[in-house]
Amino acid sequence: MFCSFLALVLRKELDGRLKEAGYSFEWSEIKQDLKSLQEVVIEERGKSLVLRTECVGTCGKVFQSVGIAIPPTIREV
Repeated sequence: MFCSFLALVLRKELDGRLKEAGYSFEWSEIKQDLKSLQEVVIEERGKSLVLRTECVGTCGKVFQSVGIAIPPTIREV
């Protein structure tokens, strides 16, 4: 029950921040675009790189609205 309540509170907060930034997106569109954002770890000769997929659709605007930086496309870990 608590998790459902927390999910609703977070969703309302996200909707409010998107509205404040001047955006109006469908929830299914947001979920689909965020789900497509993925990272892949490549390891070779003791080095590891993380590659991020392209940020498409609503992703960039959602990240921007909540004040989160999009991870770099390539980073060493």
